[in-house]
Amino acid sequence: MSRIAIIGAGAWGTALSIILGRQGAHSIQLWAHEKEICDSIAANRTNPIFLPQQLIPQSVNPTNSLSTALHDADIVLSVMPSQHCRRLFQEMSPYLNHKMIFVSATKGLERDASLRMTEVIADVLADKCNFAPGVAALSGPSFALEAARGDPTALTIASTDTDLARRVQREFTDSRFRLYTNDDVIGVELGGALKNIIAMAAGVCSGLGLGHNSIAALITRGLAEIARLVMACGGRQETMAGLAGLGDLVLTCTGELSRNRSVGIELGRGRKLPEVIESMHGMVAEGIFTTEAAVGLARSLNVDMPITNQMYAVLRHGKPPIEAIHELMTRSTKSEDQC
Repeated sequence: MSRIAIIGAGAWGTALSIILGRQGAHSIQLWAHEKEICDSIAANRTNPIFLPQQLIPQSVNPTNSLSTALHDADIVLSVMPSQHCRRLFQEMSPYLNHKMIFVSATKGLERDASLRMTEVIADVLADKCNFAPGVAALSGPSFALEAARGDPTALTIASTDTDLARRVQREFTDSRFRLYTNDDVIGVELGGALKNIIAMAAGVCSGLGLGHNSIAALITRGLAEIARLVMACGGRQETMAGLAGLGDLVLTCTGELSRNRSVGIELGRGRKLPEVIESMHGMVAEGIFTTEAAVGLARSLNVDMPITNQMYAVLRHGKPPIEAIHELMTRSTKSEDQC
């Protein structure tokens, strides 16, 4: 029986605890920042803030203590918001060791350094623990509610260590949750992070009352600019045709449960970003934080990302969304093969 520490009890962290807990083959510690979440899971087996009405198996043990969560862990599954990843791993470092497997399920980029989450983990552990971790990234089309209730879900587990990826695949897969291995960690992580930006733009189109033509064009051109940055960073274009690329992009741009799309809808309707964030009551839309990091990364590599740049202008400078769309549509014409 593997001992799994899940760090982060938001909607996705809670869903993963339900998925792994229902297998009955793991001892699971679920770390939550909020004491009320731990108390509720212990008393009622529910997370009332982030995933209400979904029962959490008895095999999932809630805790507010990082040391308790990480004690004797075989697999550390990190599901915290991207802006907290570095700080939490620094706090976790006294309880980590080289025998542990680290799996990142956070879809975002570190805002200041534009690092992927596995890079942040490796950076902290090299500095604080003096070892290179065995690390993988979990990504793909996955709304937490649907995965938690048992809807068939397929994701990608990516690692440059094939044996590690296969072990996580074996540990996590069941009849309703299927993992495919991949060795393109760069492509898988960037696909999962950057699709949130395009999803906000898709939401803007919906908020403005635009139809399916506009959304289809946005998804297609969004995938093209994601692929450009992925390849510039050393990832593979074909990864963008898979679960962590096109699959996740389509889901997040069109699904009613997408928080990033919902943010874009409200921006398209004319609401200001601070008001939108306040109305989310603690829920996180990673695209808000990832956009600035993506713009910086693209500029450093001289990669053209027009949709991302326009979303940055809307989020950071309050640019009217209709003006952003006008600028996208009036750019100089070119061949589709050029981009």
